[in-house]
Amino acid sequence: MPPAPLGPFPARRSLLRGAAAVPAALALPAVPALGGAPAQARSGRPRAAWGVQSGEVTSSSGLVWVRSDRPARMIVETSATESFRRPERRVGPLLGPGTDFTGTTVLSGLPAGETVHYRVTLADPDDPRRTGEPVAGVFRTAPADCRRNVRFLWSGDIAGQGWGINPDIGGYRVYEEMRRLAPDFFLCSGDSIYADGVIEPRVTLPDGRIWRNVTTEEKSRVAQTLQDFRGNFRYNLLDEHARRFNSEVPTVAQWDDHEVRNNWYPGQILDDPRYAEKNVDVLAARALRAFGEYLPHSSPPRGGRMHRVVRHGPLLDVFVLDMRSYRNANSPGRQVRDRRGILGPEQLAWLKRQLTRSRAVWKVLAADMPLGLVVPDGRTDFEAVAQGDPGAPLGRELQLAELLRFIKRQRITGTLWLTADVHHTSAQHYAPERAAFKDFAPFWEFVSGPLAAGGFQASPLDATFGPRRVFVRAPKRANVSPMESPQYFGEVSVDGGSGELTVRLRAEGGTVLFTRVLQPGRVGQ
Repeated sequence: MPPAPLGPFPARRSLLRGAAAVPAALALPAVPALGGAPAQARSGRPRAAWGVQSGEVTSSSGLVWVRSDRPARMIVETSATESFRRPERRVGPLLGPGTDFTGTTVLSGLPAGETVHYRVTLADPDDPRRTGEPVAGVFRTAPADCRRNVRFLWSGDIAGQGWGINPDIGGYRVYEEMRRLAPDFFLCSGDSIYADGVIEPRVTLPDGRIWRNVTTEEKSRVAQTLQDFRGNFRYNLLDEHARRFNSEVPTVAQWDDHEVRNNWYPGQILDDPRYAEKNVDVLAARALRAFGEYLPHSSPPRGGRMHRVVRHGPLLDVFVLDMRSYRNANSPGRQVRDRRGILGPEQLAWLKRQLTRSRAVWKVLAADMPLGLVVPDGRTDFEAVAQGDPGAPLGRELQLAELLRFIKRQRITGTLWLTADVHHTSAQHYAPERAAFKDFAPFWEFVSGPLAAGGFQASPLDATFGPRRVFVRAPKRANVSPMESPQYFGEVSVDGGSGELTVRLRAEGGTVLFTRVLQPGRVGQ
């Protein structure tokens, strides 16, 4: 059975008064005096100092997100031109303490394959004439036909292992590099925050250099309260590169473990002395609520059920998986029967149905954890699918075997897997002739990340599904800082003429490390 729901979200249109202010965060110079919770002073006009975001963009719709510094009404205008000649106006929700002054407006009826300029204005709910400065953004809607190319980026793992926003190196510089590539969207493959990761003001590197972090109150401890989790999401928005990227590139977001706590699973009871709240399900409910408030979702994720298909025109469907909320407990993974696995039976059945119904040329399986890479949890348990036994499928591998067999027998074409999580970048090709389990068609898995976290050594492979590591770039020791090793992200482009899909694994600094071209219309390759 799937885990019990993690708890409801508050109504997004509720407006409560009187939330207490907390001390201001130490911010980068570009973001002066951004505090934890907005002040309730009625003087001045509402400000959207945290920037804007868009997400879940289709051929006819998209989402726009904002956060106010006080109670406000969200108003969104859209236009085909940057001059906003003859804009269309949409009145969005009231923003108040119930959602930490965040809100999302759905934009529908948009033209396919076009650039959409938008600007968000915040208005005083008691006096609509008192408005703040508009904050602008832009995105492209998905094409309605196959003639236009599609390009997106993916990565994950942001502000991990104590490496936060370092003003000495310009903050999250990799976001500016990604923005300049002008992708259609960005797939964040989990660990969008490190709720269990403390950010210290200074860290001494092995060579004696000092890494200096921007710090905030919420990042001085592990997250336990709802305000702690909200503060973790706000932390990344202190970076000017991240805010500019968000204003120009829509996001498709999924979660993994660090949005709550390292290697968590439903029903877990903690023995970590840092936590007064020992029930992970309670922590996960708070984390999920903050996740829904701070990232653009058409309907907030409820009960941890965030799996969905994001359709980007006829060339591409992205199947966003949730490998965290349905999983069984981490274990040695040697079960000969395992119905729940890492996806749960309900999500697995959903995925099979959606893959069968998909008419997209390419079907990207966006996983928040790798398949054949061994990811341990302590000395005896395992965190991902693989558990290091090269023989027939056991434990969570049984569920993956069922899915791969289904894809082959249903002759579902154009599948590939993308993930992050392991803090290095690599390309694995899986083939039955090398595998203990043989009833599947060959496929590729590409790994990228971290985006702003510590780098780690390459993970060992499990031979059950016959992976061969075609490329890997990883540091030689654990938790290498972004000052010592480049950050990684991946790029996927689909040619509108030929339908060919090209994957590029990239390193910060403009280097393309690895390229692979895949042909459309094949069950396996």
